[in-house]
Amino acid sequence: MDATDLLTDSEPVLRDWLMKRNCSVSPRQFVCFYMSLAAFSLLIALVLVLRGAWLVLPFTGIDLLAVGVAFAIYARHAVDYERIRLFPNRLVVEQVSAERVTQFEFNPRWVRIEPGATPRDRIKLMSRGETITIGLHLAQYRRAQFAAELRMWLRRC
Repeated sequence: MDATDLLTDSEPVLRDWLMKRNCSVSPRQFVCFYMSLAAFSLLIALVLVLRGAWLVLPFTGIDLLAVGVAFAIYARHAVDYERIRLFPNRLVVEQVSAERVTQFEFNPRWVRIEPGATPRDRIKLMSRGETITIGLHLAQYRRAQFAAELRMWLRRC
């Protein structure tokens, strides 16, 4: 437990929003699927090699390598999220992308919220010359609703 955990434990959280990527497959299911795909592909390739089609094996390896790289890229971002916590005297925005954690802290009384001009645009938080965008993992139709909800909670501080 580090110092920031102690601070957040002693300070009451007024509201906590967690926005995650929409992933329907768990990492364990993902690995099981890839292993079964690899086993099935290698089994077919070995049968064909035994029948004399030896060129199938290298292409199966290339295919499995390409699929493995694509799966690794996907899995790297599968647990990305944004977490926004509102405390009585601060607003903390934590963004995790590919195991890179970025944390911003604002005074909730000074934060200005600007929803995007179109539903595709992300929400902007501005405070004292600093601007960040949030709402990457929100569905487009929910961004305006979330901006209004966040604005309402910030007025309570």
